[in-house]
Amino acid sequence: MLKELGFYKGVNLGGWLSQCDYSDERLNGFITEKDIEVIASWGADHVRIPFDYNILENEDGSYNETGFARLDNAVKVCRKYDLNTVLDLHKTAGFSFDSYGESESGFFDSPEYQERFCRLWEEIAKRFGQYHDSVAFELLNEITEESYITVWNRVVKEVIPRIRKYAPDTLILVGSYENNSAETVQFLDAPYDDKVVYNFHCYDPLRFTHQGAYWTDRIDPGARMSYAESGCSPKFFEDFFASAIAKAKAHGAQLYCGEFGIIDKVSPEDTIAWYRDINSVFEKHGIGRCAWSYKEMDFGLTDRHLDRVRSDLLRYL
Repeated sequence: MLKELGFYKGVNLGGWLSQCDYSDERLNGFITEKDIEVIASWGADHVRIPFDYNILENEDGSYNETGFARLDNAVKVCRKYDLNTVLDLHKTAGFSFDSYGESESGFFDSPEYQERFCRLWEEIAKRFGQYHDSVAFELLNEITEESYITVWNRVVKEVIPRIRKYAPDTLILVGSYENNSAETVQFLDAPYDDKVVYNFHCYDPLRFTHQGAYWTDRIDPGARMSYAESGCSPKFFEDFFASAIAKAKAHGAQLYCGEFGIIDKVSPEDTIAWYRDINSVFEKHGIGRCAWSYKEMDFGLTDRHLDRVRSDLLRYL
């Protein structure tokens, strides 16, 4: 289904409208039409655009027309190059997946924040529901704590009917806790309707894909590991995704991996090996996916260290 709908092989535009300094220079110049043209030339069928709530909202909760115009233009440029778009709310008022670099908190205890979240998605649906053939909505990036899942399941049930008033046919992506882990998809409630897609991310094993990472205390930044030492193989990914695959099958739902990728500290050869093996399982089970990320962000597909293997790498997106 996701293959036929054009949400099967994608590239993330990380660091553009999220995880950034929000300067005009960044918002206007980090991703341009030329970049969209390049991604289309790679054979991708969609891009995922992470954006933060403050791109679309002012401090008082009113809407920022400049931000909406920026997102609308991005969608139109993607449509020009026959690329579909996932609009991913990467940060909402009161919650961010990034506990190291963000001060947002309180969402899961605050009816006010949750209502603001619902209103924002209603507004997005009003403006982008008309593009249901080429735009999907991702409700929120990477729920973190297990303790949030009960509230999150409730919020999902509340927000989707409000979106459906304006976007009845739009695909909606819903992920679970532990930063959208594949292993926690099983704890999501049944899909609201047949256009809800179960969403997960995969940077596993983290000690391999994030070796040298400087932004998390889950990694020793000085440790290094080869692919042969990582324990990865098609069977590793098959086993890791098994519960998510079973959950989706039980509810007749589609499965989508909204982020997967390798840090730039890993050799090009080992990067290819990891992409090859994870791709084989995506293909076997018809899982849509979106590689992290197009440029920079420590995971850039266009970064110089991948120049000599990029043609091979693009086979496994």
